[in-house]
Amino acid sequence: MTFPEVNMMLALPELVLLGGIFVVMIYDLFSAKQDRATNLLLMTIVLLFIVAGLVGAQAWVLGDLARFAFANMFVADQMAAVLKVSLLISVGVLMVYSRDYLVIRKLFTGEFVLLMLFATLGMMVMVSANHFVLLYLGLEILALSTYTMVALNRDSAVSTEAAMKYFILGALASGLLLYGMSMIYGGTGSLDVATIAKTIEFSRANDPLITFGLVFVVAGLAFKLGAVPFHMWVPDVYEGAPTPITLFIASASKIAAFGFMIRILADALGGGSSDWQGMLVILAVASLAVGNIIAIAQTNLKRMLAYSTISHMGFLLLGILAGTNSGYAASMFYIISYALMSLGAFGIIMLLSREGFEAENLDDLKGLNERSPWVAFLMLVMMFSMAGIPPFVGFFAKLSVLEAVLNVGYTWLVVYAVLMSVIGAFYYLRVVKLMYFDAPLDNSPIVAGQAMRAVLGVNAFTVLLLGLLPGAGLMGLCLSAIQRSL
Repeated sequence: MTFPEVNMMLALPELVLLGGIFVVMIYDLFSAKQDRATNLLLMTIVLLFIVAGLVGAQAWVLGDLARFAFANMFVADQMAAVLKVSLLISVGVLMVYSRDYLVIRKLFTGEFVLLMLFATLGMMVMVSANHFVLLYLGLEILALSTYTMVALNRDSAVSTEAAMKYFILGALASGLLLYGMSMIYGGTGSLDVATIAKTIEFSRANDPLITFGLVFVVAGLAFKLGAVPFHMWVPDVYEGAPTPITLFIASASKIAAFGFMIRILADALGGGSSDWQGMLVILAVASLAVGNIIAIAQTNLKRMLAYSTISHMGFLLLGILAGTNSGYAASMFYIISYALMSLGAFGIIMLLSREGFEAENLDDLKGLNERSPWVAFLMLVMMFSMAGIPPFVGFFAKLSVLEAVLNVGYTWLVVYAVLMSVIGAFYYLRVVKLMYFDAPLDNSPIVAGQAMRAVLGVNAFTVLLLGLLPGAGLMGLCLSAIQRSL
């Protein structure tokens, strides 16, 4: 095959997704309003399934090899394949969960579907980018789509306020990231990931310009993750955005952010790990403390989960700061597991919501076991897993991260993380207490489609199964992908 043909084949999943976006756009423009939401959902699920199949087939054909396209700007490797399939599944599950919720509020429109698909395209570009320009391009496709989706409910002043905060702070973070990239370019003379890595490792490892640029890059990355002290947008956006958009920010976009960090810190700036490890230690310590302690004081469930996300990002950073393949794999396992848990938790919030009512407060969960033992059990699985209680996947995700950190000599950090996890268990167990030991304040029937109930059940079963088989399952896949890609 010629070089253009090789380029197209390696980027085939992204090209198919882009083509599917155009098809959905044309259908939305010319279709009748009757059954439009159902048809849009089916088209989206089929498209995501096809793209995920192409990613899997591509990974099987390539095997252990990493292949490059578009003048080495785009890479197709095992890590990208695992992350792409994970985020595509997350978006597909999100679409199933959100359909009834958004249809009732007249928000399940062609614009929502298209923005979600564009954001998915941006995430796929991010995890396969091998050049700073392409990394930033994928990030902005994701960010601009997400800003718009947060403001999707134009009649809500809270959503509009959240979108404005997110947009302004996001623009500031993008500026920091770009400024840092420009300084790294000044110190290395390249924006190519491989070239930057070689330059830092062999000739310019102690260049003050590169170190200064690294500070701005880490600050920009910390904002995208929602790590302290760049977390100020997280609680307001989580509370103000429609719940499906909150779920998207908490699940699929975090998987893409992990891939983004690995491409920059591990691939490009691995030679300067002694500089960025210290920064990540500070971010992780602060995120674990602020997230877990402030979450205790929250009465709004979405704000509580927002601070919970901040603490979980602290655990994610612990694995990355280890600077080893086992640490990167542990963080990859952690973020995919966290996405699964977030899907279940926010899915139940959408299940409990109805027309004119948002199940956003902790009191709305009181007596849930009396109203629906099955839904209460699903929420219990998610809360126990987030708290790190065995045998659920959240326990083994935290254990793998702590083991990686311990292996590089950060014993005090492991002890600190365990203490913070014990504090964090309080607000998760409080949710279980409200569901099983308090009297219900609302006895309204819980209505949900069979598809949503089935997918929620599969979601909870997956959280349990991955916990029972952590080494032979997802963790083994993550370790293999990291070893073959870095």
